[in-house]
Amino acid sequence: MATYHGPRCKLCRRQGMKLFLKGQRCSTDKCAVERRSYGPGQHGQRRRRRPSDYGIQLKEKQKARAIYGVLERQFKRYYKEADRQKGVTGENLMRLLERRLDNIVYRLGFAASRSAAREMIIHGHIEVNGRKVDIPSYLVKLGDEVGVRERSQSNLEVRMSVDAKSGVGTVEWLELDPKNFKGRILEMPSRDQIPSPVNEQLIVNFYSR
Repeated sequence: MATYHGPRCKLCRRQGMKLFLKGQRCSTDKCAVERRSYGPGQHGQRRRRRPSDYGIQLKEKQKARAIYGVLERQFKRYYKEADRQKGVTGENLMRLLERRLDNIVYRLGFAASRSAAREMIIHGHIEVNGRKVDIPSYLVKLGDEVGVRERSQSNLEVRMSVDAKSGVGTVEWLELDPKNFKGRILEMPSRDQIPSPVNEQLIVNFYSR
């Protein structure tokens, strides 16, 4: 399975904002964006020229890829699928990304970040409708039940993450049962129910060139 293995803090610094790619660390003063608010690399502190329209669109696409942990080839497949579906292409794209199993595990609070969620899935700790699923890109459907397998529920990191999440709630299109380490997809999310700082129209413009 192809995935990004480079330094995640560089992705946040390149965007100039927190993308919360490293879980709890991003909320502390150890966050790289807090310590070095300029871009990465030896030219990161130089004043840069105003980016072109293409540059702005590319940066937005790279931001979405970084947030959801998707490489270029797979991201482009998601875009093509979103373009084939009825409705607004940008909203369809965001909905497809949100339906990824690793994102659902993260949204439910079973993991502190999407990368941690991917690791849990690959190691066989997650089940969908009572069956083990070890594919992070698996797309959940309406009514699916996602949970932590019984033998994995004693994991300390999982328990701490669920306890933290149950205090603040999940997104409204998901239902969390923290006692049983399970969650259910109540509805497919609309764009205003997806709390990702992405301007999907810029991504559509990028691929429509």
